[in-house]
Amino acid sequence: MAVPVTILDLATVHPGGSVKDTFDASVDLAQHAERWGYRRYWFAEHHNMPTIASSATAVLIGHIAGATSTIRVGSGGVMLPNHSPLVVAEQFGTLATLYPDRIDLGLGRAPGGDLAMLRALRRDPSAAEAFPQDVLELQALLGPERPGQTVRAVPGTGTEVPLIILGSSLFGARLAAALGLPYAFASHFAPAALLEALRVYRAEYRPSPAHPEPYVFAAMNVFAADSEDEARTLFTQVLRDRVGQLTRRGLPLPDRDADALLASPAGAQVREMMRYTAVGAPGTVRSEVDRFVELTGADELVVASAAPTNETRRRSYELLAEVLTA
Repeated sequence: MAVPVTILDLATVHPGGSVKDTFDASVDLAQHAERWGYRRYWFAEHHNMPTIASSATAVLIGHIAGATSTIRVGSGGVMLPNHSPLVVAEQFGTLATLYPDRIDLGLGRAPGGDLAMLRALRRDPSAAEAFPQDVLELQALLGPERPGQTVRAVPGTGTEVPLIILGSSLFGARLAAALGLPYAFASHFAPAALLEALRVYRAEYRPSPAHPEPYVFAAMNVFAADSEDEARTLFTQVLRDRVGQLTRRGLPLPDRDADALLASPAGAQVREMMRYTAVGAPGTVRSEVDRFVELTGADELVVASAAPTNETRRRSYELLAEVLTA
């Protein structure tokens, strides 16, 4: 592949399917992705969302790592304000001990849910303000043991699990730059600040021993199919599903109602959220991906495909792998 490619699995529970079906499909896709040459397989933490089953992110990472052998597995990301750094260090230290040199720890500062969810987690919205300090604490807990250290992550200490800062604004870009860490921008759903954030990250980057140069992950959506018409049909269904999620808490809308909303300002917002999306047959998708990589100068591409069925999702990633390795 021209640049390494990471799959971001949204752990979508499709209509008529179960959470177990979702997890089985993730194992199947990760095993195929390993054979197809993808570098990483990530999950993102979400809560209280009926169509997304990645709430226990570390557990899923372990499940996928145990079903594969070489592909890196990790979080894209863990929402650190929802947890104490010690617990995250212990979880990912355990994963890194079980699966050496295969675990990534992407960190975000968004809650991954609503205020009711935060209350259920016994967290305060202001916890996000401590994100920079929590990252430093987590980094120290995963690093070598220090003289006089009174709190240790067991397992965790000395594992030095790779950290990646995730974000969709200049805040995350500046933090990643200041800490000398890789930066992943969530442009698959929040594209507005992409180019400015990457400019700031590179301009302000402070080299670190582990990362002497800045390293950018940039995310986009991909809907590849065997024909242009099939890919457009898949993408249209995804847009319909998105407007339904915005208006009825994840419940699907009849196509006529969804199309009417897509033609409204709310629909324009949904389309803008998916600005960076490659849709089409393999040749078209390859061209769109190449343009995105050139636009961002990404060191690594993150791809998400919320295709409406597990089968169309797997085929999309298969076709993408074929054209990127051709």
